[in-house]
Amino acid sequence: MRTTTMERPVRTKGSFVPELVYFEPNALDYPKGQRIFEWVKETGIPYRMTTSHNRITNLPGETELEQYKIAKRTLVVGIRKTLKFDTSKPSAEYAIPIATGCMGHCHYCYLQTTLGAKPYIRVYVNTDAIMEAAKGYIEERAPEITRFEAACTSDPVGLEPITGSLAELIEFMAEQPLGRLRFVTKFHHVDSLLNLTHNGNTRIRFSVNSKYVIKNFEPATSSFEQRIEAAAKIAGAGYPLGFIIAPIIWHDNWEEGYSELLDSLAKALPKEASGGLTFELIQHRFTKTAKSVIEKRYPKTKLEMDIEKRKYKWGRWGQGKYVYPDEQAYALRMHISERIFEHFPDANIDYFT
Repeated sequence: MRTTTMERPVRTKGSFVPELVYFEPNALDYPKGQRIFEWVKETGIPYRMTTSHNRITNLPGETELEQYKIAKRTLVVGIRKTLKFDTSKPSAEYAIPIATGCMGHCHYCYLQTTLGAKPYIRVYVNTDAIMEAAKGYIEERAPEITRFEAACTSDPVGLEPITGSLAELIEFMAEQPLGRLRFVTKFHHVDSLLNLTHNGNTRIRFSVNSKYVIKNFEPATSSFEQRIEAAAKIAGAGYPLGFIIAPIIWHDNWEEGYSELLDSLAKALPKEASGGLTFELIQHRFTKTAKSVIEKRYPKTKLEMDIEKRKYKWGRWGQGKYVYPDEQAYALRMHISERIFEHFPDANIDYFT
């Protein structure tokens, strides 16, 4: 039996607290919407009503850059009307939509372009309908296992103190013999997930990187140490654990940086974490559109996006991306793979892309 794991949003140390909140009127007809609304009023956060979570047009700010920064601190509470799930290869069969947008300021993030002019953070209160739709996808693919990725368009862990949606999904998926949940995070707010019944059906992955990458390109996220501490908690709670090293960036002393990363992981994780451990490796890539947007939003970024130094790789939908030349990509892949198996001989590398 799935249970409600929280009565109202709670502040935790370092957690995201929006500066402005919008509500769709119908969102208040749902218990989750009502809980968030009461929390917003009690916390004293300014709020407004909106006809649609897809149309927030009156954000404060005199310049586009100011509006972008404010949007990243703006929460929109609405109803997910489209319950047709997108595919999510290679991570999973489908993306399960519980939120859109992220409070982090990672310079390289693909959400810079996929969210376009809507960088504000949207959460959806009709999680029962979303889970019912997921059940339909599971039944459709039976007897195959169906995996759902909850972090394609957001970082749901950063929003969990407000929504409680991950806890709902985890307990729902625990009851699905043919269903699996996956999500990745750069945040450490996992305490509310530790005592849930999950039955091993949810794999929680942490996005990690070299200290150079985290310091220069991942503002407004949890520190490396906080992420690893959270990963150890997740392993102790019996969840399947994984790490995504992404984006892998070629920088000065990158060999030492990624060696130090894997060494730190090995020292910090409890022994039980090594069983069934997975890694996903993704090299840095960008499009011309992304390069333009990133340079406008983060004009002082140190992120290298020199087209002349890259290889053009065609995508599945006819739009290509700039990746590292084959020789560099091979060097990155081999070095990191060797360090992974050196420290975690029983781990599995799901893919390098």
